[in-house]
Amino acid sequence: MNWRALKYTTPLLVFGLAWIAFHETGWKAFLPIFWSYMFIPLVELIVPPSVYNLSAAEEEMEKNDRTYDYILYAILPLQYIFLFVFLYSLQQPNLDWTTIIGRVLSMGLLCGAFGINVAHELGHRKNEYEQWMAKFLLLTSQYMHFFTEHNKGHHKRVATREDPSSARLHESLFEFYPRTIIYSYLSAWHIANDEIKKKNLPIFHWKNEMVQNLFIQLSFLGGIYWMFGTWIFMAYLAAAALGIGLLETVNYIEHYGLQRTKKETGQYERAMPHHSWNSNHALGRIMLFELSRHSDHHYLASRKYQILRHHDDAPQMPTGYPGMMILAHIPPLFFYIMKKQMKKYAVVLPTNA
Repeated sequence: MNWRALKYTTPLLVFGLAWIAFHETGWKAFLPIFWSYMFIPLVELIVPPSVYNLSAAEEEMEKNDRTYDYILYAILPLQYIFLFVFLYSLQQPNLDWTTIIGRVLSMGLLCGAFGINVAHELGHRKNEYEQWMAKFLLLTSQYMHFFTEHNKGHHKRVATREDPSSARLHESLFEFYPRTIIYSYLSAWHIANDEIKKKNLPIFHWKNEMVQNLFIQLSFLGGIYWMFGTWIFMAYLAAAALGIGLLETVNYIEHYGLQRTKKETGQYERAMPHHSWNSNHALGRIMLFELSRHSDHHYLASRKYQILRHHDDAPQMPTGYPGMMILAHIPPLFFYIMKKQMKKYAVVLPTNA
């Protein structure tokens, strides 16, 4: 048994807390939120980050170990089971608003941390079945276009003004939300339409990836509305929106204020580790399947999450992702701290700063 791989079962604790949230009332409905946005940030303020990298031999062993894949695959059925447990839990009589809000927030956390985050990892795989697993995980947040835009748009345009998912210097999270959500969706349509035109097919053809997404998502929404009625349908939409907000907050902190240089040819330099903010805080890394080692992910997108590496030249976040996500919601404080981090790591500011 690969004991190193078992640490990535730790995120499943959130599902356990969500089970409690969906069956208990009052403050217990917030247990996943307390764990993710109180306990983990406090631990990461105390425990120092680790810059340890696997050796070449260890990397090869871990890369070929299917245990990591099976852990990710297990998330797909768990996500759908818990989504329907959530929906059925809202049918309980005489629920108070505290409980309802706690359950919606908890489901939103599952949508973002598992539905979208695990989809992000599987979406970079070459196997078609893994890519479809990614899409159906994204379906739980109604964000299937992320697969198209992230892989074929964001990774090409990251840390440029052409990328809707890269936050600009002095741009607040609340300014970033509408820009990234709207233009990422439009970008996905543009990418999918270009692909279908190359096949000499009309835009609204069933082979258009975005047409497929639209049909699947509308069918899924219709099914939930038919099974559970209006107000539970609205609660689901709120949870999905929270999952989207969680993703876009992560996008915000990952590339805030960083910009690649445009060459004389008009092309941008290659995306390097210093074009993404990195976090080596161990607990947050494990809970998000190493997403926070984001610098290496953009440097080599095909590298599996379990072997992502630390780079000395990558700018480091002052704390882990959960703490940074909280900080991002307080723009003046976020700007102040990130300005200090930019000076600390000698980040070259955009020419239009």
